[in-house]
Amino acid sequence: MKRVVFNYEKFSNEDLNFIQNQIGNYKFKNPLLLRQAFTRKSYSQENGGENNEVLEFYGDAVLQLVVSKLLSAQFGSFGKCEKDSIIRVGWGEYISRYNEGELTSFRKALVSKRTLSQRIDDMGLEPFLLLGKGDEKNNISKEDSVKEDLFEAILGAVALDSNWNLDKLQRVVEVMLDPGRILNNNPNDYIELIQEWTIRKYGCVPEFLFDQDYVVGDWPTGFIPEDKSSPLHFLHSCRMKLGDYKYGFSARGRSLSEARRKVCKKAYEYLSENREINFTIRDEIGNPNEQQAIGQLETLARLGYFAIPKYKFTETHDKNGNPIWQATCIIDEIDKVFNARSTSKKESKKKAAFKMLNYLLENYDEEE
Repeated sequence: MKRVVFNYEKFSNEDLNFIQNQIGNYKFKNPLLLRQAFTRKSYSQENGGENNEVLEFYGDAVLQLVVSKLLSAQFGSFGKCEKDSIIRVGWGEYISRYNEGELTSFRKALVSKRTLSQRIDDMGLEPFLLLGKGDEKNNISKEDSVKEDLFEAILGAVALDSNWNLDKLQRVVEVMLDPGRILNNNPNDYIELIQEWTIRKYGCVPEFLFDQDYVVGDWPTGFIPEDKSSPLHFLHSCRMKLGDYKYGFSARGRSLSEARRKVCKKAYEYLSENREINFTIRDEIGNPNEQQAIGQLETLARLGYFAIPKYKFTETHDKNGNPIWQATCIIDEIDKVFNARSTSKKESKKKAAFKMLNYLLENYDEEE
C-alpha cells in the first residue's frame, strides 16, 4: 500500500504525529479525515474540498454516548443477584449514586462549550485550524464556539476512521476531555501547573504520548481464560515531553487520566526539587525595554503579580509655550510612584512605565 504523505498547507507529517499523540496516540488510517476535522467552512468555500461541519454532528453523538458511559462507570454499579442458587456480582440491577438530574448536570459540565474550548487550548490544537481569509482576519479561531466545533469534529473523524469502534472512541474521549479533572473537582492539579510552566518556559504545551494498554496479572502458564471479564489490571503508560526540556517523564496508571496526572505530578516534583519550577518577573517578560514597557507592565499585572498600572498626566508649558507632559505611574500594591517628563504625552507614559518596570525587576520580592 502506498504511504500517505500528509503535507497540506499547515500540516506536515510532524504535525500529524503531534495531533495524534495529543488525542491519545490514535493513528489515522485515513489522515485526510483528520485534516477535514480542522477545515472550517470558510476555508473550503475559498479552496474547495470538504469541511468539518458533518464531522461535528457525528462527534457530538460520540461525546454524548461516551460521557454517559463514563458517568455510568464512575457513579454506578450492578447489585448482587442470586441466580441458580449462586450469588453473581455484576449481574443484578444497576444502582446509581446520583439521580437523573444530577447526572445531567455532570454531563453538561463535561461537554460545555467552555470545557471543550479549554481542552483544545490545553492540547495546543487551535493553531492547526484551516480558515478562510475573512475568518483569519477576524481571528475567529480564538472563539470558544470554533474550538468546541473542532473538538467534536476530531471525534467525528475518529468515529469514521475506526468504523465506530467504541473502545477506541472512549480512549480518545478520555484523553481529549480528561473528565477526572471535573468529576473529581480538582481543576488546579499538576496537569494545569505543568502546562503553565511549559507555556511560560518554552511557549508550547506539553506533548503526551499514550502507549498501548497492557495487562498485569498472574494467569497460570498456558491458561487462556474463557471469561474475558475476569478481574485483570489494565495499565496505561503516558510519556510526556516539555518543550525543549532536557528530560522527558513517564508514568503508569489504571486509566489514561490517572497516567497523565501521575506523569505531571512526577515532573512537577522533579522540577520543584531542582528549583526550576518558579519564575521571576524577569522570566515572564524577557527583555525589558522602554518601547514595550507599558505592555510589559500590563503582562505582569494580568499574570497576577499586581494590579493593572494607572497613569496620571499633568500638562505644563515651556517658555515658548510648547506643551510639557508629566506622567505618573501608579500600582496599588507598590509603595513608590514614578514620574517622567516629555514633550509627548505617549513618550512620558513610556518613560514612567519603564522606571516602574526597572524598579520592580530589582525589588519585587521585597515589595511582596
